[in-house]
Parts: sequence; structure tokens; C-alpha cells
Amino acid sequence: MPQKRIAVTLPAGPRITDTIDRIRWAEDNGIPDAWFSDSGAPDTLTQVAAIAHHTSSIRIGTAVTPVYTRSPSVLAASANVIGQLLPERFVLGLGSSSQTIMGQFNGIPLEKPLTRVRETAELVKIMLAGEKTNYDGETVFSRGYRQAPMEKAPAIYLAALRPKMIEMAAEVGDGVIFNLWPKAALPKMMEHVAIGAKAAGKDPAGVEIVNRAMVLCTDDKEYGRNLFRAAFGPYYATPVYNNFLAWAGYNEAAAQIAEGWAEKDRNKTASAMSNEMIDEIAIIGDEGEIQSRIQADADGGVDTHIIAPLAGNKADVDRTFAAFTGAAFQFA
Repeated sequence: MPQKRIAVTLPAGPRITDTIDRIRWAEDNGIPDAWFSDSGAPDTLTQVAAIAHHTSSIRIGTAVTPVYTRSPSVLAASANVIGQLLPERFVLGLGSSSQTIMGQFNGIPLEKPLTRVRETAELVKIMLAGEKTNYDGETVFSRGYRQAPMEKAPAIYLAALRPKMIEMAAEVGDGVIFNLWPKAALPKMMEHVAIGAKAAGKDPAGVEIVNRAMVLCTDDKEYGRNLFRAAFGPYYATPVYNNFLAWAGYNEAAAQIAEGWAEKDRNKTASAMSNEMIDEIAIIGDEGEIQSRIQADADGGVDTHIIAPLAGNKADVDRTFAAFTGAAFQFA
């Protein structure tokens, strides 16, 4: 079974030096993982390669690199470099991203996301194995490409929210990446992990579950909830996350968020996010409260917990990470 692990989230901001400082701090303080988001500048895969020599033991992953912005051959070539720099310490997390990041930021239609993620993962694995490509998929195509095989190719984890994508991710990927789920949804998400794993002849308990947890260590919960409302109203307005929120049991909230966003009514969007709903999704409280929630998530099946501090000030970020150093927290 996968180990239970804590991770810091990266990048630490627009300056590479800040990201280097954070990853060094994590290594020095007994945190075994660091996982990058990948939505814009500074470029994530370039950053991972750039900072690799500043690390000695930490595992680095991407959660997640979109499958639309790089071709499979570019992904495989990048993973080849990073895999050599971080042998057995790099995880390539792939996902479909969202309509906002793809359609608006990049001008790329988010079409057939499940098929595109599956086929990209399959093709990248073929390329990393050094096989000559002869792949004619519905969304990606490659013939005659070959790169040198890797002795130990990086693992490929796939991001997923709803049943079909979760099942595919567990079937095709080496691990599954979750994000922004209400805690009551975790049991049924894990049920779909088991379905997908069994379809590939895998032991579901052996499929690593990575989760980006939105966390704030604070004595003022209302302050934290308002930070969450401001930051994640736009997320839940996108079709990908809006449909997921409805599937997770918040139909009325999802509908009001979509309406408020369409009407450019930020108050309507924010007011749809009740305290109860936010407390289901975000992890807000003092040290003991947030540590207990992370332990509960681990008990529910999450293996690697990316601690992503809600956007506050530096003191908030430092206090949140400090609650999960090796000296401060150990899984039961």
C-alpha cells in the first residue's frame, strides 16, 4: 500500500527563488513531497527541471499538467529530462484542466476530456518505454516517434472528479489526483477508484490517491471561509467544477453559483457557498482541527495530502505549513 505523505504546494509565487526556498524548507522539516500546480507562468515543467538540483530526497509531482497544452511527444520528452534529474522522485500528473484555463487562457477547446486524458496517458507511457509509436486515437495521433527508453520512467497520475474519469484514472494511471471535493463525497469517489482499478486487474489499495487540500490554520474561521469564497467561487462556476459540485450533493448551490457568475453578480455567487458547504470542502481551523481533518481524509483513503494554504498573508501560510512538519504531525 502507498505510504501516507504530506506535501507542500508549489510554486511559492512568481519568483523561482521563493519556490526554491519553500522546497528546501520542506526537505529540512521532514515533509516528503512537493507538488506543483500548472496553469501559467512560470512554466511548471521548466521549474521542476530548474530546481531539481536544489533537492536531495523530496518527491516532486505536478497536479496537474493539462493534456491540451503540450503534445504527448513533448510531455514524454520533458518527463524524460526530469526523470533523469529526479530518478524515482518525479510524478507526472496529467489532467483535462478546466474550460477557463483551456478555453479562455489558451484558446483551446476543452473537447472530449475523458478520451483526451486516457489517450495522452497511454501514448506518453508508450513513448517513455522507448517504443516506436503507431497510435491512432480519437483525439491524439503519433506514428514513427521514438525516444531512448528510460530505465525507470516517471509514474503518471491522472486527475479526476466524477465517476467515469475517476474509473479511467485508476485503470490507466499509476495514481489518481483529487481536488476540491466535499468530504461526504469521498466514499463514493473511492468506490469508483476501486471499479477502475479492478478493471485493470489492480488491487485498489495499491492505487495512490493524491489530494490538493485547501487549508488555513487560523483562529478566525469566518476569515478563512471568506478567503475561500473569494478564491473558489470562480472555480465552481466553471462547468467542470460546477457539475462536480452538483454530483457531490450541492445541486442548489451549483445552480446559484452558475447563475451568479453568468449575471456577473459576485454577491450571488459568494452567497451560494454556505459555511456548511465550505467546511465540507476546505480545512479551516487551529492546528488541532486541521490536523484531525487531514487524518480523517487519510482514514478515508487519501494517501498524499498536498497542503495548499488559502490565499492569506505570509504569517497564515507559515502557520499552516508549520502544522504539518515532521515534528508537528505524524499519521496515526
